[in-house]
Amino acid sequence: MIKRLLKYTGIALLAIILILTTWVWYLYSTADMLAPCPEAGLPSFHAGSEAVHPSFHAEYRQYGPNALRQSESGLWELYVEGDAFQRGEAIGHLSEDLLYFQEKVFVDQIREIIPSDSYLKFLRFFIILFNRNLGENIPEEYRQEIYAISQSCTHEYDMIGTPYERQLNYHAAHDLGHAMQDYMLVGCSSFASWGMHSEDSSLVIGRNFDFYMGDDFARNKQVAFYRPSTGHNFVTIGWVGMTGVLSGMNEHGLTVTINAAKSTMPTSSATPISVLTREILQYAQTIDEAYEIAKKRKTFVAESILIGSAKDGKAAIIEKSPDNIALFTQDEQQQLICTNHYQSEAFAHEKNNRENIETSDSPYRFERLEELLAQEGKMNEQKAAHVLRNYKGRDDADLGLANEMAINQFIAHHSVIFKPEQRLIWVSTSPWQSGKYVAYDLNKIFNDSLDFSRELYLEELTIPADSFLQQPEYQKLLTYRQLTPFIRKKGAKKEAVSEDTLQLYQASNPMFFYTHEILGDYYLSIGETEKAKAAWETAFTLPIPKKGEKERIQKKINKK
Repeated sequence: MIKRLLKYTGIALLAIILILTTWVWYLYSTADMLAPCPEAGLPSFHAGSEAVHPSFHAEYRQYGPNALRQSESGLWELYVEGDAFQRGEAIGHLSEDLLYFQEKVFVDQIREIIPSDSYLKFLRFFIILFNRNLGENIPEEYRQEIYAISQSCTHEYDMIGTPYERQLNYHAAHDLGHAMQDYMLVGCSSFASWGMHSEDSSLVIGRNFDFYMGDDFARNKQVAFYRPSTGHNFVTIGWVGMTGVLSGMNEHGLTVTINAAKSTMPTSSATPISVLTREILQYAQTIDEAYEIAKKRKTFVAESILIGSAKDGKAAIIEKSPDNIALFTQDEQQQLICTNHYQSEAFAHEKNNRENIETSDSPYRFERLEELLAQEGKMNEQKAAHVLRNYKGRDDADLGLANEMAINQFIAHHSVIFKPEQRLIWVSTSPWQSGKYVAYDLNKIFNDSLDFSRELYLEELTIPADSFLQQPEYQKLLTYRQLTPFIRKKGAKKEAVSEDTLQLYQASNPMFFYTHEILGDYYLSIGETEKAKAAWETAFTLPIPKKGEKERIQKKINKK
């Protein structure tokens, strides 16, 4: 009887495994990224142009009416026009070397986590399963643009996917980074002031885009000026190959910035948030129009989209999750603050939002922004930069350098200030938001007489670099950033680090909890448990951003 039961149980298990395998293989084999087919009628820039090959100079590249130049500020400035395929083709030809560098940096980050090619092939299998319907969730116009860009991408990384598959998936990877904000990838802060809170009553918006994938990833920041054949002209700040919008403004003075909210890990593909915000920037002129576009799209993750509008003379926040959406306004206060939690009544009792408020540093940064905005008084662009560069805590508390509780965490990919009614935008230059902010006037950028081969930013409106760069703390910050990975790697290999180096490291950032946690981990790796415990106990007494981080350090202390 038992043998018969085991026999039938085994048969049943084999049948289940066979069915699951067949189902998974069916999903994989039927995945379709909906790659456009230019041979089937997509217009090509090659067809009607004599400039088949781009013209390259030291800092200036031209491809037909399109151009790419590196400003003396260090920013790459791109101008493209035409339909989707023409724009993408031009981007690809103008920036082939930059596309390769950006992708290499990204893949190198992946290889640090997954060093095996066989695992990378498995990762491709998983990504195709997960994003099997991604193409359906990205408008055809943007798939055409991404496809055309991908034709200039390397085949070196085809083990992850074809160039088109990779470029499409990278837009979704950005959302996965947002979903993983607990892993220190994202912690953006932004604000808007107008009316009684603005020096000239017009709208002023400031934002830090704290998306960190390593220093090399942020090396080639790009300011891209688009003149599409449909919709509105616009500017967007990001990296080469990123067709989605992270921060941007269109010719009508509509601005878009995104702030991650707490999400559960996505279980299936949807519209990447940066693709949604690209659609808003290209096709909306008012807050209401932006909200209508946002309502049409199902997104991967939870996000706050701060919309500034010259036509409305105010700002609002579109709070969007995969299952809900709300428009949050503060018309009477004439000021908005946005960190990484929701504020509308629609999300007041939502589980993820409540948990985020209780366990993350988002409310702390929100309160710090309230404090800083009150101190600055009526806002202008110089005051906005001052707020965005602030690295202290509430009541000017010393948080240590690079603490996520600060508005300035010294990891920003870029920082931006908008004056939508004047069509002015200030973009930070390296390092982080400490370099000068250079100003662009969209009224002049999209003037047909503009000479794109010359400097585009307005020197007279430049906001100078932060004086922090001349202070001893800046050198200490560089020392901290250099020694942190060094000591972590030494600890992982159980290799000795000199006492002088350990003391230099501690002195570089003594008020930051993570400095002491790293030292504790190192001491444990070489068997010095008492020193490890003492370092962790010191860490526990300092300002710690997240509840999970406090619990992690407490567990280390308790084990010893």
